[in-house]
Amino acid sequence: MKKFLGYCCSLCGAEYSPSEIAYTCPKDGGNLDVLLDYESIRRKFHPEDITSRGDPSLWRYLPLLPISEPEGDSTPLHAAGWTPVFALPRLAEKLAIRRLWLKDESRNPSASFKDRASAIVVARAQEINAKVVVTASTGNAGAALACMSAALGQKAVIFAPRSAPPAKVAQLLIFGARVILVDGTYDDAFNLTIQAAQEFGWYCRNTGYNPFTAEGKKTAAFEIWEWWVETHRAWHKQDSSLNNHPPLTIFVSVGDGNIISGIHKGFKDLLALGWISSLPRIIGVQAEGSSAIANAFRANTETIVPVSAATIADSISVNLPRDGARAVRAAQETNGTYITVSDKEILRAMSELGAQGVFAEPAGAAAYAGLVCAAAAGVVGSEDPILVLNTGSGLKDVRAAMQAVIEAPIIEPTLEALKNLP
Repeated sequence: MKKFLGYCCSLCGAEYSPSEIAYTCPKDGGNLDVLLDYESIRRKFHPEDITSRGDPSLWRYLPLLPISEPEGDSTPLHAAGWTPVFALPRLAEKLAIRRLWLKDESRNPSASFKDRASAIVVARAQEINAKVVVTASTGNAGAALACMSAALGQKAVIFAPRSAPPAKVAQLLIFGARVILVDGTYDDAFNLTIQAAQEFGWYCRNTGYNPFTAEGKKTAAFEIWEWWVETHRAWHKQDSSLNNHPPLTIFVSVGDGNIISGIHKGFKDLLALGWISSLPRIIGVQAEGSSAIANAFRANTETIVPVSAATIADSISVNLPRDGARAVRAAQETNGTYITVSDKEILRAMSELGAQGVFAEPAGAAAYAGLVCAAAAGVVGSEDPILVLNTGSGLKDVRAAMQAVIEAPIIEPTLEALKNLP
């Protein structure tokens, strides 16, 4: 069955065949949406055909993806996705919210959400016989590409700003990628990556540039859908009245916009297939120092005006988001909104999540910080079921984590010294 029909420009609506184009629309530079043959998929598959699969990874959704299953079974490539959802009852009580959960993407092979996109891009690279895959990254996307590439012996080149956290650079190197640090911003690295791909014929993974990145990220929506269906079943068994509640609200941290647009795409795929009747509410959270998409949303425009990004959350620190228009739509089309949070609020969120057993990096904690602000402002109500997405592990940026806690005291190895601690 041919699932992958081609691409559609998200700005002008121009359509292209799969072999006609690889990255963005040549007419206006718009991001491309992958077109699937929903009718063929609907005829051949039912929801139960997906949910009954035993594969605990994103590859259980292969019928809904525009690629063939890659080689390398039982490698880290096949361990991406299927991350756990945890209840957060104490934080729910603190925020006066009845139901609160967190989906922990730090459990992916390279410890971030970006493994989803990289797994799909590497599979696509295998399909088209690409010799080298290249990307720009502040750390997570690069680590994900390096990890997924290493699983299949694929050559990877990573351009990262020299300011990237050392722990993330260490991951890139350990996974065997060719790492080049750029004396500039993420945006500088992004532009250089595109030039290098054009010059050397490398396959470019760049987020918000390669349309297959969103196809990987949409798999989180499929997992949320499966989890939500099971949650509803459990509620119905317990008490059918528990099903009378507002729709699920999802809080997502936003940098270049590709994660939130990918999740939106996943739910739109399910809606087009008739497997869900409505979209969940999606709320984007940006750092105050990197709020280009939030600014556009508030101005009711899809025109993204660059900012001079400055935030402790390096994974969402972007001057010019490359998937801004679709990120704005993700909130607009789901009755969502955008929240901005300060670095101080992000650090506080890291500490509060840590006290629940979740070690989130600043970008991941930003989503919870956004929920705290939204609850205080009445953007969400006490009856709204809420899911927060943690996009990466706190081990990615230990320097930031140490700013979120009180430093451990140093004492003499005596009982008297211990008793004298305040």
